[in-house]
Amino acid sequence: MLDRLIGAPAKAVEGNGHSADASGLILSVNDLATKKITAWQAVQLARDQKRPHALDIIERVFDRFQELHGDRGFRDDPAIVTGIGELDGRPVVVVGQQKGSSTEENIERNFGMPFPEGYRKAMRMYRLAAKFHLPLVTLVDTPGAYPGPEAEERGQAEAIAKSIETMTTLPTPIVAIILGEGGSGGALALGVGDVVLAMQNAIYSVISPEGAAAILFRSAGEAERAANALRLSAPELLSMGIVDGLIPEPEGGAHLDHDATGRNIKAALVAQLDRLARVPVGDLLTNRYERFRAIGSIVEPALDGSPPKAEPWWKRALRIRP
Repeated sequence: MLDRLIGAPAKAVEGNGHSADASGLILSVNDLATKKITAWQAVQLARDQKRPHALDIIERVFDRFQELHGDRGFRDDPAIVTGIGELDGRPVVVVGQQKGSSTEENIERNFGMPFPEGYRKAMRMYRLAAKFHLPLVTLVDTPGAYPGPEAEERGQAEAIAKSIETMTTLPTPIVAIILGEGGSGGALALGVGDVVLAMQNAIYSVISPEGAAAILFRSAGEAERAANALRLSAPELLSMGIVDGLIPEPEGGAHLDHDATGRNIKAALVAQLDRLARVPVGDLLTNRYERFRAIGSIVEPALDGSPPKAEPWWKRALRIRP
């Protein structure tokens, strides 16, 4: 759709309808060079503690990054990293969820689970991007928003909903990348973009496999079964149109070569932002809206006639017939 808006020449269309480009993205599950892994194997790779996290990617992809802190209301949430940097000479705003690479850092970063003030810090950066007409890049990597009572007291649900609303109407290009684990609304608060990409071994789901297993099967031990049912692996996400492309990882996984992973992410970001920069803001917002409205759409079968008019409840209660 973006190519039609900017008047680019027609290209071969693959995967979920997006045109191929020179950024090295995987646009079709048939293009996967490595053997397809199971959903549960993808969960393990996405959660690997040695996997590159937001700060690892920022260090390798963006130049002159200046981190900005605080939501200007309560405190600075270390689970979300924000700032301004340069991408191939272009200033961009970066917002990412940060896990830790050690137990101590995970405790400091709250295992990548943001509080409401983290999302409000992110929204402050969204508005900054709009004010100065800067592209926005978000890096998603969280098991979900922090569910504790103190987070609920400070308006966790409202902060997530407001973050999603802000991103849907933000008049600047947005590229979201799922680095590792994208869990529930905590991930979606950073995941509304004109282009949504995922690392080859990332996962993205409305709930964790353990949480789904506990609800559906009454046992967290059925997490592997739940992972398969959730269709949360990156190739499944691509086939369903949830993501627009996959960023290749080094053989064996991103945790084995952070530098190569950074180069692949940078190539994808440069290509996508170059395309988005040529789209008028009005078309950008319309396309973003249509992109998310199309997810999960179904076509209902035509009915032979109008359904019978429902009988008033009070007639049914009194068993009165006309």
